Amino acid sequence: VRSSVLSLKNREFIEAARALGLSRTEIILRHLLPNSSGDIIVYGTLNVAYAILLEASLSFLGLGVAQPEPSWGMMLSRAQSFTILQQCWWMWIPPGITVLVVVLAINFIGEGLQERFDTERHGIDE
Repeated sequence: VRSSVLSLKNREFIEAARALGLSRTEIILRHLLPNSSGDIIVYGTLNVAYAILLEASLSFLGLGVAQPEPSWGMMLSRAQSFTILQQCWWMWIPPGITVLVVVLAINFIGEGLQERFDTERHGIDE
């Protein structure tokens, strides 16, 4: 996002806005934010997947959500004994698959948004 804003900052339409006498706030609100909103949305989407993995990891290690609250990582940590892995598959397979599917879905959404905003930015019609 930062590199996107820095590259936009040196573009001709920003220089034209400065030449017209627009303030920094007006330039940011009218030109920089709309043109970098795609990068901000994609970055936020990918950070959601990262946050889910981080929470599940910390809960699996016992450092995350407190005990009475449900968490995918805590559900996976309950299945650490060999007998549960062999005999009680329903305790660890659904949370594991759910974490995998949700993170993959969010990453695919982020990639799709990134492709969409890149084609809009470059003016390519598909």
